[in-house]
Parts: sequence; structure tokens; C-alpha cells
Amino acid sequence: MENPVIILGAQTVGTAALDAFLSNDVVVYCLLDDDQKLQGTELLDVPVMGNTDDGELLKLLGKKCEVFVATEDTASRRSLTEMLRTEYEAVPVNAIHQRASVSGHATLGHGNYIGPNAVVAATATLGDGCLVGANAVVEARAKVGSFAQLGSGAQLGADAQVGELAFVGAGAVVVAGVKIGDKARVGAGSVVVANVPNGQTVFGNPAVKV
Repeated sequence: MENPVIILGAQTVGTAALDAFLSNDVVVYCLLDDDQKLQGTELLDVPVMGNTDDGELLKLLGKKCEVFVATEDTASRRSLTEMLRTEYEAVPVNAIHQRASVSGHATLGHGNYIGPNAVVAATATLGDGCLVGANAVVEARAKVGSFAQLGSGAQLGADAQVGELAFVGAGAVVVAGVKIGDKARVGAGSVVVANVPNGQTVFGNPAVKV
């Protein structure tokens, strides 16, 4: 990556994304965050300079800087990504930690975060804006919908599917072939052995509706 990156979000996701870029010796120009307490501070020696809609800084996108959306809230992450595309014709780059293992035969969209020691196998597919935590595993032919989140150590078996805006908690296991619906939530440590409908929350081993 030749151009420096501006990260939108300077909290948990922003810190993880910054670490991923730095692990690959990618220059991060600055971070932007709407929390005024963070503005004017530094994160890992990189300045937090203003709001996520700072027009003066965002106009650098495309020609001089790349962008990564790292806000905590999934809906906010999606809306900021759409704003960047429509107003600035900017597409977020992927933040893949140097210690992650992503097959050259996997299919990735834009603006995904893949944490240290995470594995994305050959023929796996990620949409846009996904968060794949440290040590998570996405096995062959598994599919993760846009803006979904996999917590640290989560495992998706072969042919498993996670819908858009869904959440799979830390250490959860989605066994091979199981489908997690859009906006569904899987509690940490759960073992999911049956399909989960859109919008439903499940927890336990085996996971059941809560």
C-alpha cells in the first residue's frame, strides 16, 4: 500500500486496525473519532485529529490517502462506508494483520479487519466491512456477510454461513453447513449446530434461543 491511511474510529476497533496496519509497515496518517475526549490525543504515536466527518481531512481520500472504517457500531460502520463511496468515491482498504493467514484463494470484499493469528481458508468468502477477531477461523467455502463480526477465537466450519450485520461471539463454534441469519447474534462460547433465523439471539452448547 503506497498511500498512508486515515482510520475512522480511535477506540477498540480503531486500535486493532492501527496495529494491523503498523504490523505491515503501512503509514497511518491519523485517526478520526467523534469522541471529543480523544481528539488531540495520540494512539500508538498516531494523532487523533477530529470528527469522522471532517471534510478537510476526508478530501485527501482517493489521491493522497486510503481510508479504513473502524467505528464500534455496526450500523455506523455501514453508513460511514456508504458515505465514503457516494461523497468521496473512496472504498475502504482491508486491514489484515501481518500474523493473520489469508489464503490467496479466499475472496475478500473491502474494508475488512482480520486480526492476528486469524485464518481465512481457501474458497472462504468475506463481504465488506467484516471484523474477524484474533485467532478466529473461517474454513473452506464458509461465507461471512457484509458488516458481520466474528469474535476472537470464533470458528466457522466448512460451508457455514454468517449473514449480514450478524455477530458471532468470542470462542463460539458454528459447525459445518450451519447458517446464521442476518442481524442474528451468537453468544460467546456457544456451539451452533442448527440454523439461526434472521435477528435471533442464541446461546449455549448446543446453542438455543434466548
